[in-house]
Amino acid sequence: MFNITGSICGDSSRISSSTASCDPACSDYDDSISSYVLSPGGRRYYSPSVGGFDVWKGTEKGADDGTITLKHFVCSCEGFVEPNIGRTNGIECRERRTVSKRCGCKARLVMKYMFPNKYFVMSLIDVHNHPLASETGWQFLRASREMTVGLRNVVYDAAKANIGCSKTYTLVKEMVGGYSNVGATLCDFRNFNRDLKSYVGDKDGQMIIDKFKVISETSEGFYYAYKVDSAGHLIKLFWADAIGRRNFELYGDAMSFDATFDTNKYNMIFAPFTGVDKHDKCVTFACCLLSQKNVAHYTWAFDHLVKAMGRNPVVVITDQCPTMKIAVPTSSFSSANGLIASKHRLCMWHIMEKFPVKLGNRLVKETDFMEKMKKYIWSSSIEIEEFERGWEAVVKEFKLEDNKWLKDMYGIRASWIPAFFRDQPMFGLLRTTSRSEMPWIGKGMKRIG
Repeated sequence: MFNITGSICGDSSRISSSTASCDPACSDYDDSISSYVLSPGGRRYYSPSVGGFDVWKGTEKGADDGTITLKHFVCSCEGFVEPNIGRTNGIECRERRTVSKRCGCKARLVMKYMFPNKYFVMSLIDVHNHPLASETGWQFLRASREMTVGLRNVVYDAAKANIGCSKTYTLVKEMVGGYSNVGATLCDFRNFNRDLKSYVGDKDGQMIIDKFKVISETSEGFYYAYKVDSAGHLIKLFWADAIGRRNFELYGDAMSFDATFDTNKYNMIFAPFTGVDKHDKCVTFACCLLSQKNVAHYTWAFDHLVKAMGRNPVVVITDQCPTMKIAVPTSSFSSANGLIASKHRLCMWHIMEKFPVKLGNRLVKETDFMEKMKKYIWSSSIEIEEFERGWEAVVKEFKLEDNKWLKDMYGIRASWIPAFFRDQPMFGLLRTTSRSEMPWIGKGMKRIG
C-alpha cells in the first residue's frame, strides 16, 4: 500500500504506508480488488480493500555511476517454479519437492528515474490471480515479521544457556500472549541463530582469549595459556580457575586425564583434568583444547598444569594411548623440575572392556573365568604376591598360558592392577578415566576413540 504524491506520478522520497496514487497516463491497469478514490484533479488513490501480500524486488537497471534507473517491485507469487529435471553424470535428477506459492501473479509496481532525486511510477498493476492473506495471516507476511533487538537478545541469551530455538520461540510466545504477538516466526529465530553462529565462528578464537584476559584481571586465581600457529589460528588452550586450583590443592593426589572428547564444530580435542573429592563426587581441576593428539601437545598441557598448580599429582590415570605413555614421563610430571615424579596408571575400564574381544565371548560370558579373574584384578586388599599367584592359577585353569594379550597385560600389571597402588593416596576412589566423562557428556562434546 503506497501513498505517492509529487510531480506527475510521485517522488520515492515521499512514500508512506497508507494509500497509493497514480496518474492514469502513467500506467495501464484494470479495476481490481483494490478500492480507489478519485481526486478533483482526476487522480486515483488506491488502497487494497482486503488482505495483504509480500513484495519482492524484481528486475532493476542501473547507470554507470551506480544510480538505479529502473526498478520493478513484484508480488511474491510472481513467476513459476521451474522444474529441475535433468541428468547429472548420467544419473537422472528428479524434481525437488518444494512448497511454493508462485502462480504467475502479474501484480507489480515499476518505477523509473527521470529527474535528479525523483522517481516516477511507470506502471502499476494491482490485479492478483490468487487470494490475499487474511487478517489472521498478516503476521506471517515478511513485512509483518521483524527480529527486534529484544527478540535477538532473547535468542542470544537462550543460546548461551544451551536452549534451542524451538523452546525459545515457545517461551517467547507464552511471554507475549500468543504466536500472533511474537512478531517473527520460528524460521526467523533459527535464521538469526545461524547468522549469529556464523559471525562468532570467524572471531571466536580471539573472543575467548579476550574473555580470559578480562577474567584474569578480575580474578587472581585464574590461569590460562594459549598458542597460535603461523596463520593466527588457535591450536592450544589451557585454563584453570580459582575453584579448580583449590580443588587440586585438596584432592589432586589422584588425577584422571581423558583426551577422547572431540568438539563437534572445531574438531579440536577437549581434555579435562578430573579428580574425586571427599564425597566421592567428580571435581574438575583444569581443561585444555588441543588441535592434535601428539606428544608435543600433551606435554604442553601437562607443563602448564604443573605451572598452574605448583606441584605434580601423585598418580596420573590415562588410557592405553601410546602417545600418552611417552608424554607423561617426559613432561613436567617427571622429576626433572625438582618435584616428586607422578606415577602413571592405566585406566582399568579400558583394559577390562577388551577381555571379550581378546579372549572371546564364549570364555568371558559363558564360563566363570571373569568371576575368578576379577577377584584378583579389582581387589585392593591383597598383596602383590597374592595377586600374582591368583592370576597364574586362573590362567593355568583355563589353559591360557599361550595367549599373547594376557601375557602383555601381565607384563604391565604394575601400571593398572590396584594391588600395586596400595601405598598411593586415593587409589581406591579413582581407577578409571570414566570419571572424566560425567561432567561433560551431553554438553556439546562427543566421545571418540
